[in-house]
Amino acid sequence: MINSYLTELKETLEKIDKDKIQKLINKILEVRDKGGTIFIIGNGGSAVNASHWACDLNKGTLKRFYDSNHKRLKVVSLTDNVATLTALANDLTYDEIFSQQLRNLVNSGDLLIAMSGSGNTRNILNAIELAKKSGAYVFSILGFDGGEAAHMSHDSIIIPSKNYGVIEDIHLSIGHIITASIKKGNNYVKSVDS
Repeated sequence: MINSYLTELKETLEKIDKDKIQKLINKILEVRDKGGTIFIIGNGGSAVNASHWACDLNKGTLKRFYDSNHKRLKVVSLTDNVATLTALANDLTYDEIFSQQLRNLVNSGDLLIAMSGSGNTRNILNAIELAKKSGAYVFSILGFDGGEAAHMSHDSIIIPSKNYGVIEDIHLSIGHIITASIKKGNNYVKSVDS
């Protein structure tokens, strides 16, 4: 089982479109430079990854913590407030846990990063729809064949696997790649081969 899982993870990683990762880096930098906010959502393991991404992008991209001129990202994980999530799920429906939060926060020019295994979860789809109506850009990171979210998003990275563990491992790896790239100063590259 160990060798099988590691082989599947390695083979799936090799299939990831690196240019799509660079596109997401470029979009994050663009939103930062225009003063926008980046929102991240996901369910289950993807919810934890959303929190992890928010931490890394807010803190891990910084070289100079006390330099007021250092460009900072504004990143919010909508998975972190348990009181809000459970109140929305209880009083409305679980399908609205992200879209209702976005109604309070999202603006035109912001970025929504949606992480999902199947790409068909209703709360993710509702958030994508609301974000787009608000003028935000939607970039999804999805497993399987991308599901409905791939068609609704402006752009997406498809992780070609049906194994949720592998998908969530790669969600986290992509986040670490983006964080390291921004911290190193990788700015607006057209293609990884450029």
